[in-house]
Amino acid sequence: MNQILVTKKLYVTPELKKKKKFYRFEFFVSVFLVCILLTAYVYAEYERNKSEQVSQEILANLEIPEGDTTVVQNNVLVVVLDEIPEEIPKASIKGKGMQTTAKGHKYETVATISIPKINVNYPIIDGPTDTTAETEDLLKISPTRFWGPEPNKVGNFCIVGHNYRNDLFFSKVPTLVEGDSIEITDLSGKVILYKVYTKYEVDPTDVSCTSQLTNGRREITLITCTDDSKYRVVVKARQVK
Repeated sequence: MNQILVTKKLYVTPELKKKKKFYRFEFFVSVFLVCILLTAYVYAEYERNKSEQVSQEILANLEIPEGDTTVVQNNVLVVVLDEIPEEIPKASIKGKGMQTTAKGHKYETVATISIPKINVNYPIIDGPTDTTAETEDLLKISPTRFWGPEPNKVGNFCIVGHNYRNDLFFSKVPTLVEGDSIEITDLSGKVILYKVYTKYEVDPTDVSCTSQLTNGRREITLITCTDDSKYRVVVKARQVK
């Protein structure tokens, strides 16, 4: 029996034309949005790397005299004393003194922070007004003093830093655990070793971690965001005696 092949003709209806136009429009919009998001991501990475570079330049330009140093060698606490006045005039230890951000906010370097476990080594900067706008601007440059006494003085020295969810600034601070070491070097050259004793998360409006009730001890508090930015990670450490 002969087989008869029948080809059906596809008719393009007005409804089909509309669907094609709609799908084409959706495709171009999707491509456009992807390009926008990719551009935003690349720009954000550029800004983060630029901030890292600025921070490291500040660190490289610091001139900190050798001073009273507290270190740990082979799990033994070693204190090397070099007599330096406890109070040194700010003008003599600030190096370049007050600096200015691109947005016009003033700041100066007050100390440096080193956390070997997570490869953190940054200057700690501080502004004269402590306004929200100033703090937000300074945080783009380096970890910033948030509250408390002068570095390495009795009390709770609080430092905030961005979590960029990579290796920059305080991104790895949430991985610290009890017993981890943190070194603060003030601008007289004194290095004090602190050990983490607790870590927890709080609501962004909860600033109880900045309390200065330390029972006469030197403490530091590191503050950064959780990866989803919903809460704040608080890491607290005490001076090793």
